[in-house]
Amino acid sequence: MGNFADTDWKASLSDEEYRVTRRAGTESPFSGALLNERRNGEYLCKCCGCVLFTSDAKFDAGCGWPAFDAQTAHNNVGYREDNTFGMKRVEIYCKSCDAHLGHVFNDGPTDTGQRYCVNSLSMSFKDDDNEITPG
Repeated sequence: MGNFADTDWKASLSDEEYRVTRRAGTESPFSGALLNERRNGEYLCKCCGCVLFTSDAKFDAGCGWPAFDAQTAHNNVGYREDNTFGMKRVEIYCKSCDAHLGHVFNDGPTDTGQRYCVNSLSMSFKDDDNEITPG
């Protein structure tokens, strides 16, 4: 999927999914379909299907977006500096297809100290019965 052209991404994603994942957009807080997901399972990249996070790492940060304290052992989440909007942040993205996921902060409440703040639109959820729920 890393070889997709921009027109391919536009054809395979909704306008909002495209804006978030391919143009580093952000969905409105408290609007994401996966914010209140409580089932056991895995969170996958919306664009390529790579496993990014598990339900065991999810917690309620109260920030309006799904939050996780660690990525999976698959190590599919990459990091890069983001200085847009006059802020200094660390962007997280899918290493397989370069989809923008959100940002990671060092203010998490668990032992990792991490809070991966992720757009629901950048993920799908696969429960333990292999049922897929789009973000």
